[in-house]
Amino acid sequence: MAFTRSAKLTIGIMAMMGILITYVETMVTPALPILVRDFHTNYDRLSWVITAYILSGTVSAAIFGRLADIYGKKKIFIILAGVYTVAVAFGGFATNLPQFILVRAVQGIGMGMFPVAYALLNDEVPRENLALAQGIISSTFTGGAAIGLVLGAYITQYYGWEWSYHSAIPVALALMIAAIVVVKESPIRRQEKIDFAGVFALSLSVIFLILGLSEGQYWGWESLAVAASFSMSVVSLAAFILIERAVEMPFIDLKLLKIRNILLANLAGLFAMTGMFFLFYTVPVLLQDPSPSGFGMPIFNSGLVMLPAAIASMIFAPLSARITNRRGPKVTILIGGVVLFLSYLALLFNRQTTISILEDTTLLGISLSFVFVGVINILLISTPAKDAGVSTGMNVVFRNIGSAIAPAIGGVLESTYVMPVLLGVYNYPVGGLPFFPIFGTFPSGAAYDYIYIIGLVFLAIMVVLTLFMKNEILGKRKGESFE
Repeated sequence: MAFTRSAKLTIGIMAMMGILITYVETMVTPALPILVRDFHTNYDRLSWVITAYILSGTVSAAIFGRLADIYGKKKIFIILAGVYTVAVAFGGFATNLPQFILVRAVQGIGMGMFPVAYALLNDEVPRENLALAQGIISSTFTGGAAIGLVLGAYITQYYGWEWSYHSAIPVALALMIAAIVVVKESPIRRQEKIDFAGVFALSLSVIFLILGLSEGQYWGWESLAVAASFSMSVVSLAAFILIERAVEMPFIDLKLLKIRNILLANLAGLFAMTGMFFLFYTVPVLLQDPSPSGFGMPIFNSGLVMLPAAIASMIFAPLSARITNRRGPKVTILIGGVVLFLSYLALLFNRQTTISILEDTTLLGISLSFVFVGVINILLISTPAKDAGVSTGMNVVFRNIGSAIAPAIGGVLESTYVMPVLLGVYNYPVGGLPFFPIFGTFPSGAAYDYIYIIGLVFLAIMVVLTLFMKNEILGKRKGESFE
C-alpha cells in the first residue's frame, strides 16, 4: 500500500523539521573558536552552549512526549514548533554569552518534537509502510547534523555565525505554518492528570546526570562538584521511582522499561548516539588541527569530508526499512551495529589520509541509518499505542545521554594525550636560535586511539544487547514473531 497524500505531506514536514533541528544543533560546532573571541570568553564557559541545549532537549523529550499523549500530538507539536521558531529568531542577535546560552536552552525545547513526530507517524502512516517513514525521519539525525557542519561552517567562514541563525528563521516559520495547515490531529488520547512531582524528579535526575557528564572534563572527574552532580542524579532518580510507584497516574509507567524490547532498544539508541557524537567531536578536530597532529584543513573543507556520511545515511534508509519489514527490526539493528563496529575499527587503523577518513565516516553513516530505523520500529511495535509518545520520548532521553557521554569522554582524552606543534616563529633571537618558536598543544594520535577503542567496547556491548531482543514484524499475528 502506497502512502496517502496526507501521509506524504506529514512525513515531509517531520523530516524537514528534523533536519532543521539537528542542523541548528550542529552548526554551532564549527563556530566555537569564533564564539570564544566574539563573547570574550574561554572554552570552559563556552561549553554551556552545548550543555544547555542537551539539558533542555532531554527534559523536553521526556515531558512533551507524555503531554502529546494526553492533550493531542498535533497541538503539542505546534506549540513546540512555535517556541523553537522564536528561539531561532533570537539566536543571531545574542550579544553576550549568557544571552546565547539562554537562547540555546530554549532551542533545546524543540528537541521534544522528535518523539511527538514519531508518535504522529504511528497514527498517520499505514503499518506496512511505517518502517520506511521511521527511516526517513531517523536519517535526519545524521543528515541534518552533517549539513550543519558543512553549511554552518561555510556561513560562519564567509558571513559570520549570526547568519547561520538568520538564514534558519524563514525555514522554521514556513515549517510551523505547514504543520498547522497539513498535519492531522491524532484521535488517540490519555485521559489523566499530569504527575508534576514525577516530572520534576525525573527532570532533575537527567539534568544532574548530563551536567556531570558534560562538565566533568572542565571541573575534574574527581572534583566535589562532579561527585555532587552524580549523587544528586541518583537521589532524584530514586525519588522519581518512589513517586511513580505511589501515584495513581504516574508520569512514566515503569512497566514500559520492564518490557525487554523497550529497555534494550533504548540502550541500543544510547550506544549508537554515543558512536555518532564520538565522530562529530573527533573527526572535525582531527581534520582541522595543524600537522602533524591533524591535517590542517579549513573549517569548510573539513565539513565536506563529513557530508558523504549524511548522504549515505539517507540513501540507505529505504533499504533498512525494507529489511525491517521483511526480516524484523532486530535484524536491522544487528546489521547496523556490526557495520558501526567495523567503521570504528577502520577509524582506529585507517585514518592516515582524508580519503580514508571519508570512507570510514561514510560507513558509519550507513550503519546509523540501520540502527535508528530498527530502534524506533521495535519501540513502537512493543509499546501500546496509548504510550507511543512517552516511549519515543524516553528514547530521545537515552539518545541525549549518549550524545553527552561522547564529548565528555572525548574531551578528557583530547586534553590528556597531547603533542606540541610548531605554529610559527618570531624573528627574534633567543637561546642561540635566530628566531623564537611558537608552539601549541593539540590532541595526539594516542588520544584518538583511546577514543575509538572505547567506542568499540560500547558498540560491542550494543551488539550483544541486540541479540537478546525479541524480533517482531509489523503485520504478523501475535505469536508469529521471530526469536
